[in-house]
Amino acid sequence: MTRSLLTFLITLLVTLGTVDAQVDRGKQSAVRLARLKYQGGGDWYNDPSAEVNLLRFVAENTTIDVEPVYEYVDLSTDNIFLYPLVFMTGHGTVNFSDGEARRLRAWLQSGGFLYIDDDYGMDTSIRAEMKKVFPNQDFVELPFDHPIYHSHFDFPNGLPKIHEHDAKPPQGFGLFVEGRLCVFYTYETNPSDGWADPEVHNDSPERRELALRLGTNIIVHALTR
Repeated sequence: MTRSLLTFLITLLVTLGTVDAQVDRGKQSAVRLARLKYQGGGDWYNDPSAEVNLLRFVAENTTIDVEPVYEYVDLSTDNIFLYPLVFMTGHGTVNFSDGEARRLRAWLQSGGFLYIDDDYGMDTSIRAEMKKVFPNQDFVELPFDHPIYHSHFDFPNGLPKIHEHDAKPPQGFGLFVEGRLCVFYTYETNPSDGWADPEVHNDSPERRELALRLGTNIIVHALTR
């Protein structure tokens, strides 16, 4: 092989490697929303179309670069630190080990944002488990003028009612790190059901639109505050 040919091949390989690296970095730069896998028996995995549909809506209605795929993160690993945003839902019981609570706290303190949506039946356990994460905090109900209700779309009356559970008003609660909202918890509204494919819950187009708009606000707020 001549020296000139060898030089050409080396240059080509380096160039291809650089392109691949740039493509990989491009993929990594797109915002991904991971589902939180947890122990305790709650169906953390339900409605896997929800995040995909929400991220597609975000892509159509904002300039945020997103990757609309379904992914989950196991709280027993450090993989949560690969994501800026994590979504948690389900029916029934949630249980964090001491190690999982410490890992979740460290991630939230380092800038992570957790959105929790009670799909019905997780309220008692999620409140207890989040006390493991932040022992000195209780969930605080957010006022209607909180920025999360106005970050992209305007919700002057706070949370919309997407699904009826116990005929109670919808409520949005928060936990904070140094004044930054790092956990947003929705109760008696269930917006994430409205993100799922239309045939899953048979929500009206109007209800689904409200749910997707609220989800967009959550993502915009989490990424810009």
